[in-house]
Amino acid sequence: MQGQTPVFPRIFGHEAGGVVESVGEGVRDLKPGDHVLPIFTGECGECRHCKSEESNMCELLRINTDRGVMIADGKSRFSIKSQPIYHFLGTSTFSEYTVVHSGCVAKINPRAPLDKVCILSCGISTGFGAVVNVAKPPRGSTVAVFGLGAVGLAAAEGARVSGASRIIGIDINPNRFETARKFGVTEFVNPKDSNKPVQQVLAEMTNGGVDRSIECTGNIQAMISALESVHDGWGVAVLVGVPSKEAVFQTNPMNILNERTLKGTFYGNYKPRSDIPSVVEKYMNKELELEKFITHEIPFSEINKAFDYMEKGESLRCIIRMGA
Repeated sequence: MQGQTPVFPRIFGHEAGGVVESVGEGVRDLKPGDHVLPIFTGECGECRHCKSEESNMCELLRINTDRGVMIADGKSRFSIKSQPIYHFLGTSTFSEYTVVHSGCVAKINPRAPLDKVCILSCGISTGFGAVVNVAKPPRGSTVAVFGLGAVGLAAAEGARVSGASRIIGIDINPNRFETARKFGVTEFVNPKDSNKPVQQVLAEMTNGGVDRSIECTGNIQAMISALESVHDGWGVAVLVGVPSKEAVFQTNPMNILNERTLKGTFYGNYKPRSDIPSVVEKYMNKELELEKFITHEIPFSEINKAFDYMEKGESLRCIIRMGA
Protein backbone atom coordinates (compact mmCIF):
# COMPACT_ATOMS: atom_id res chain seq x y z
CA MET A 1 0.00 0.00 0.00
CA GLN A 2 1.46 3.32 -1.07
CA GLY A 3 2.67 5.63 1.69
CA GLN A 4 2.36 3.01 4.45
CA THR A 5 5.00 1.16 6.46
CA PRO A 6 5.11 -2.37 5.00
CA VAL A 7 3.25 -4.73 7.34
CA PHE A 8 2.26 -8.06 5.84
CA PRO A 9 -0.04 -9.94 5.85
CA ARG A 10 -2.67 -7.37 6.77
CA ILE A 11 -6.44 -6.92 6.51
CA PHE A 12 -7.22 -3.47 5.12
CA GLY A 13 -10.44 -1.46 5.15
CA HIS A 14 -11.50 1.36 7.48
CA GLU A 15 -14.95 2.61 6.39
CA ALA A 16 -17.80 0.32 7.40
CA GLY A 17 -21.02 -0.31 9.24
CA GLY A 18 -21.81 -3.43 11.20
CA VAL A 19 -23.55 -5.19 14.07
CA VAL A 20 -21.88 -6.13 17.36
CA GLU A 21 -21.49 -9.91 17.59
CA SER A 22 -19.99 -10.04 21.09
CA VAL A 23 -18.17 -7.82 23.58
CA GLY A 24 -15.10 -8.37 25.70
CA GLU A 25 -14.71 -8.20 29.44
CA GLY A 26 -15.19 -4.71 30.84
CA VAL A 27 -17.11 -3.32 27.84
CA ARG A 28 -20.23 -1.70 29.31
CA ASP A 29 -21.56 0.69 26.68
CA LEU A 30 -22.02 -1.86 23.88
CA LYS A 31 -23.93 -5.11 23.63
CA PRO A 32 -24.54 -7.80 21.02
CA GLY A 33 -26.97 -6.60 18.38
CA ASP A 34 -25.98 -2.93 18.55
CA HIS A 35 -25.57 -1.22 15.19
CA VAL A 36 -22.22 0.53 14.99
CA LEU A 37 -19.71 2.33 12.82
CA PRO A 38 -16.08 1.24 13.42
CA ILE A 39 -13.86 4.30 13.13
CA PHE A 40 -10.13 4.61 12.40
CA THR A 41 -9.59 6.98 15.32
CA GLY A 42 -11.05 6.72 18.79
CA GLU A 43 -12.33 8.32 21.92
CA CYS A 44 -11.19 6.82 25.21
CA GLY A 45 -13.15 9.41 27.17
CA GLU A 46 -10.45 9.82 29.81
CA CYS A 47 -7.48 11.69 28.31
CA ARG A 48 -7.04 15.48 28.12
CA HIS A 49 -8.06 15.55 24.48
CA CYS A 50 -11.26 13.58 25.07
CA LYS A 51 -12.21 15.82 27.99
CA SER A 52 -11.51 18.95 25.96
CA GLU A 53 -14.42 20.46 24.04
CA GLU A 54 -11.97 21.64 21.38
CA SER A 55 -10.09 18.45 20.47
CA ASN A 56 -10.83 15.00 19.07
CA MET A 57 -7.20 13.84 19.10
CA CYS A 58 -7.49 11.05 21.68
CA GLU A 59 -4.08 10.29 23.19
CA LEU A 60 -4.75 6.56 23.43
CA LEU A 61 -6.70 5.82 20.26
CA ARG A 62 -5.77 8.43 17.68
CA ILE A 63 -4.93 7.14 14.21
CA ASN A 64 -1.79 5.03 13.92
CA THR A 65 -1.07 3.67 10.45
CA ASP A 66 1.88 1.56 11.62
CA ARG A 67 0.24 -0.34 14.48
CA GLY A 68 -0.98 -3.76 13.40
CA VAL A 69 -2.02 -5.18 16.77
CA MET A 70 -4.46 -4.52 19.60
CA ILE A 71 -3.40 -1.90 22.14
CA ALA A 72 -4.23 -3.96 25.24
CA ASP A 73 -1.76 -6.81 24.72
CA GLY A 74 0.17 -6.00 21.56
CA LYS A 75 -1.25 -9.03 19.75
CA SER A 76 -3.31 -9.54 16.62
CA ARG A 77 -6.78 -11.07 16.73
CA PHE A 78 -6.43 -12.50 13.20
CA SER A 79 -4.39 -15.51 12.17
CA ILE A 80 -4.02 -18.18 9.53
CA LYS A 81 -2.29 -21.49 10.20
CA SER A 82 -1.14 -20.12 13.58
CA GLN A 83 0.56 -17.13 11.91
CA PRO A 84 -0.69 -13.60 12.72
CA ILE A 85 -2.49 -11.42 10.21
CA TYR A 86 -2.14 -7.77 11.19
CA HIS A 87 -4.81 -5.14 11.79
CA PHE A 88 -5.13 -1.88 9.86
CA LEU A 89 -6.10 1.44 11.46
CA GLY A 90 -7.62 -0.48 14.34
CA THR A 91 -10.57 -1.55 12.19
CA SER A 92 -9.67 -4.02 9.37
CA THR A 93 -13.12 -3.85 7.83
CA PHE A 94 -12.43 -5.91 4.69
CA SER A 95 -13.55 -8.89 6.73
CA GLU A 96 -16.88 -10.45 7.72
CA TYR A 97 -15.78 -10.33 11.36
CA THR A 98 -13.31 -7.94 12.96
CA VAL A 99 -12.15 -7.01 16.45
CA VAL A 100 -12.12 -3.33 17.39
CA HIS A 101 -11.32 -1.39 20.56
CA SER A 102 -14.63 -0.27 22.08
CA GLY A 103 -13.40 3.33 21.98
CA CYS A 104 -13.27 3.12 18.18
CA VAL A 105 -16.90 2.14 17.76
CA ALA A 106 -19.79 4.60 17.44
CA LYS A 107 -23.16 3.18 18.48
CA ILE A 108 -25.84 4.48 16.11
CA ASN A 109 -29.57 4.45 15.50
CA PRO A 110 -30.50 0.85 14.61
CA ARG A 111 -33.00 2.16 12.04
CA ALA A 112 -30.22 3.82 10.03
CA PRO A 113 -29.37 1.80 6.88
CA LEU A 114 -25.82 0.54 7.34
CA ASP A 115 -25.22 0.46 3.58
CA LYS A 116 -25.66 4.25 3.54
CA VAL A 117 -24.36 5.58 6.86
CA CYS A 118 -21.21 3.43 6.66
CA ILE A 119 -19.61 6.18 4.57
CA LEU A 120 -19.76 8.50 7.59
CA SER A 121 -16.99 6.53 9.30
CA CYS A 122 -14.23 8.43 7.48
CA GLY A 123 -14.14 10.70 4.43
CA ILE A 124 -17.63 12.19 4.33
CA SER A 125 -17.57 13.20 7.99
CA THR A 126 -14.06 14.59 7.50
CA GLY A 127 -15.07 16.96 4.69
CA PHE A 128 -18.48 17.89 6.09
CA GLY A 129 -17.10 18.51 9.58
CA ALA A 130 -14.21 20.61 8.24
CA VAL A 131 -16.81 23.15 7.17
CA VAL A 132 -19.54 23.00 9.82
CA ASN A 133 -17.23 22.44 12.81
CA VAL A 134 -14.01 24.24 11.84
CA ALA A 135 -14.47 26.80 9.04
CA LYS A 136 -17.97 27.74 10.23
CA PRO A 137 -18.88 30.00 7.30
CA PRO A 138 -21.57 32.58 8.09
CA ARG A 139 -24.73 32.36 5.98
CA GLY A 140 -24.17 34.11 2.66
CA SER A 141 -20.42 33.42 2.61
CA THR A 142 -18.27 32.57 -0.38
CA VAL A 143 -16.50 29.23 0.11
CA ALA A 144 -13.74 27.73 -2.06
CA VAL A 145 -13.15 23.98 -2.05
CA PHE A 146 -9.81 22.70 -3.36
CA GLY A 147 -10.23 19.17 -4.70
CA LEU A 148 -13.57 17.71 -5.78
CA GLY A 149 -13.15 14.11 -4.75
CA ALA A 150 -15.50 12.61 -2.15
CA VAL A 151 -13.98 14.56 0.76
CA GLY A 152 -14.08 17.84 -1.17
CA LEU A 153 -17.69 17.23 -2.21
CA ALA A 154 -18.54 16.52 1.43
CA ALA A 155 -17.00 19.91 2.23
CA ALA A 156 -19.17 21.46 -0.49
CA GLU A 157 -22.18 19.77 1.09
CA GLY A 158 -21.19 21.32 4.41
CA ALA A 159 -20.98 24.74 2.77
CA ARG A 160 -24.39 24.24 1.16
CA VAL A 161 -25.97 23.23 4.46
CA SER A 162 -24.33 26.25 6.12
CA GLY A 163 -26.01 28.59 3.66
CA ALA A 164 -23.03 29.67 1.55
CA SER A 165 -24.11 31.91 -1.34
CA ARG A 166 -21.21 30.91 -3.60
CA ILE A 167 -19.30 27.63 -3.54
CA ILE A 168 -16.31 27.63 -5.87
CA GLY A 169 -14.80 24.26 -6.76
CA ILE A 170 -11.13 24.07 -7.74
CA ASP A 171 -9.85 20.96 -9.51
CA ILE A 172 -7.54 20.10 -12.40
CA ASN A 173 -9.99 17.43 -13.60
CA PRO A 174 -12.88 19.15 -15.42
CA ASN A 175 -14.79 15.85 -15.57
CA ARG A 176 -15.63 16.37 -11.91
CA PHE A 177 -17.42 19.65 -12.39
CA GLU A 178 -20.82 18.36 -13.48
CA THR A 179 -21.04 15.93 -10.56
CA ALA A 180 -20.04 18.71 -8.16
CA ARG A 181 -23.14 20.71 -9.09
CA LYS A 182 -25.22 18.10 -7.27
CA PHE A 183 -23.39 19.05 -4.08
CA GLY A 184 -24.07 22.75 -4.35
CA VAL A 185 -20.94 23.90 -6.17
CA THR A 186 -21.89 27.01 -8.14
CA GLU A 187 -18.66 27.92 -9.95
CA PHE A 188 -15.52 26.13 -11.10
CA VAL A 189 -11.86 26.95 -11.55
CA ASN A 190 -9.32 24.73 -13.28
CA PRO A 191 -5.83 26.02 -12.32
CA LYS A 192 -4.55 24.74 -15.67
CA ASP A 193 -6.77 27.19 -17.55
CA SER A 194 -4.89 30.30 -16.40
CA ASN A 195 -1.31 31.53 -16.30
CA LYS A 196 -2.13 33.31 -13.04
CA PRO A 197 -1.81 31.62 -9.63
CA VAL A 198 -5.20 30.21 -8.63
CA GLN A 199 -5.27 32.41 -5.53
CA GLN A 200 -5.08 35.47 -7.79
CA VAL A 201 -7.89 34.11 -9.98
CA LEU A 202 -10.06 33.63 -6.90
CA ALA A 203 -9.25 37.09 -5.56
CA GLU A 204 -10.33 38.63 -8.86
CA MET A 205 -13.56 36.60 -8.83
CA THR A 206 -14.48 37.61 -5.30
CA ASN A 207 -13.34 41.20 -4.84
CA GLY A 208 -10.29 40.37 -2.74
CA GLY A 209 -10.66 36.76 -1.69
CA VAL A 210 -13.10 34.13 -0.48
CA ASP A 211 -14.47 34.08 3.05
CA ARG A 212 -13.53 30.45 3.67
CA SER A 213 -11.40 27.91 1.83
CA ILE A 214 -11.19 24.16 2.40
CA GLU A 215 -8.19 22.24 1.04
CA CYS A 216 -8.94 18.55 0.36
CA THR A 217 -6.10 17.36 -1.88
CA GLY A 218 -2.98 16.99 0.27
CA ASN A 219 -1.02 18.86 -2.38
CA ILE A 220 1.25 21.36 -0.64
CA GLN A 221 0.83 24.03 -3.33
CA ALA A 222 -2.94 23.73 -3.03
CA MET A 223 -2.59 24.20 0.72
CA ILE A 224 -0.61 27.40 0.22
CA SER A 225 -3.11 28.60 -2.37
CA ALA A 226 -5.99 27.89 0.01
CA LEU A 227 -4.51 30.24 2.60
CA GLU A 228 -3.53 32.93 0.13
CA SER A 229 -6.98 32.88 -1.51
CA VAL A 230 -8.95 33.93 1.58
CA HIS A 231 -9.81 37.57 2.20
CA ASP A 232 -7.62 39.54 4.58
CA GLY A 233 -9.29 40.66 7.78
CA TRP A 234 -11.60 37.67 8.23
CA GLY A 235 -10.73 34.84 5.84
CA VAL A 236 -10.27 31.33 7.24
CA ALA A 237 -8.47 28.49 5.44
CA VAL A 238 -8.85 24.91 6.66
CA LEU A 239 -6.42 22.15 5.69
CA VAL A 240 -7.93 18.67 5.37
CA GLY A 241 -5.68 16.79 2.92
CA VAL A 242 -2.60 14.92 4.15
CA PRO A 243 0.64 16.04 2.46
CA SER A 244 3.79 14.00 1.92
CA LYS A 245 6.14 13.80 4.89
CA GLU A 246 8.74 15.91 3.08
CA ALA A 247 6.35 18.77 2.20
CA VAL A 248 7.07 22.24 3.61
CA PHE A 249 4.43 24.96 3.89
CA GLN A 250 5.89 28.31 2.83
CA THR A 251 4.10 31.65 2.66
CA ASN A 252 4.87 35.28 3.40
CA PRO A 253 4.17 35.96 7.11
CA MET A 254 2.19 39.04 6.10
CA ASN A 255 -0.51 36.68 4.84
CA ILE A 256 -1.10 35.74 8.48
CA LEU A 257 -0.42 39.16 9.99
CA ASN A 258 -3.09 40.62 7.73
CA GLU A 259 -5.64 38.65 9.75
CA ARG A 260 -6.06 35.53 7.71
CA THR A 261 -6.51 32.41 9.80
CA LEU A 262 -5.03 28.99 8.96
CA LYS A 263 -6.49 25.91 10.64
CA GLY A 264 -6.00 22.19 10.37
CA THR A 265 -8.57 19.50 11.09
CA PHE A 266 -8.64 15.79 11.73
CA TYR A 267 -11.81 13.81 11.02
CA GLY A 268 -13.76 17.05 10.79
CA ASN A 269 -13.17 17.70 14.51
CA TYR A 270 -15.75 15.03 15.34
CA LYS A 271 -15.33 12.92 18.47
CA PRO A 272 -16.21 9.45 17.17
CA ARG A 273 -18.43 8.11 19.94
CA SER A 274 -19.90 11.40 21.12
CA ASP A 275 -20.57 13.14 17.81
CA ILE A 276 -21.01 10.66 14.97
CA PRO A 277 -24.38 9.34 16.20
CA SER A 278 -25.75 12.87 15.77
CA VAL A 279 -24.37 13.04 12.21
CA VAL A 280 -26.25 9.82 11.47
CA GLU A 281 -29.39 11.53 12.80
CA LYS A 282 -28.84 14.40 10.35
CA TYR A 283 -29.11 11.82 7.59
CA MET A 284 -32.17 10.23 9.16
CA ASN A 285 -33.82 13.67 9.41
CA LYS A 286 -33.00 14.38 5.74
CA GLU A 287 -30.66 17.23 6.68
CA LEU A 288 -27.71 15.43 5.06
CA GLU A 289 -27.78 13.55 1.77
CA LEU A 290 -25.59 10.46 1.50
CA GLU A 291 -26.99 8.55 -1.48
CA LYS A 292 -25.40 10.93 -3.98
CA PHE A 293 -21.93 10.00 -2.69
CA ILE A 294 -22.49 6.31 -3.47
CA THR A 295 -21.64 5.71 -7.10
CA HIS A 296 -21.03 1.95 -7.17
CA GLU A 297 -21.95 -1.23 -5.27
CA ILE A 298 -20.13 -4.54 -5.67
CA PRO A 299 -19.83 -7.90 -3.89
CA PHE A 300 -16.70 -8.51 -1.83
CA SER A 301 -15.59 -11.11 -4.37
CA GLU A 302 -15.09 -8.25 -6.84
CA ILE A 303 -13.25 -5.92 -4.48
CA ASN A 304 -10.44 -5.31 -6.99
CA LYS A 305 -12.97 -3.45 -9.14
CA ALA A 306 -13.38 -0.95 -6.29
CA PHE A 307 -9.66 -0.23 -6.31
CA ASP A 308 -9.78 0.21 -10.09
CA TYR A 309 -12.63 2.71 -9.78
CA MET A 310 -10.70 4.60 -7.12
CA GLU A 311 -7.42 4.66 -9.05
CA LYS A 312 -9.15 5.92 -12.20
CA GLY A 313 -11.17 8.53 -10.32
CA GLU A 314 -14.42 6.97 -11.51
CA SER A 315 -16.11 6.62 -8.13
CA LEU A 316 -16.88 8.67 -5.04
CA ARG A 317 -17.81 5.87 -2.68
CA CYS A 318 -18.17 2.21 -3.63
CA ILE A 319 -20.20 0.02 -1.25
CA ILE A 320 -18.69 -3.44 -0.83
CA ARG A 321 -21.17 -6.04 0.40
CA MET A 322 -19.66 -8.74 2.58
CA GLY A 323 -20.76 -12.32 2.03
CA ALA A 324 -21.74 -11.56 -1.54
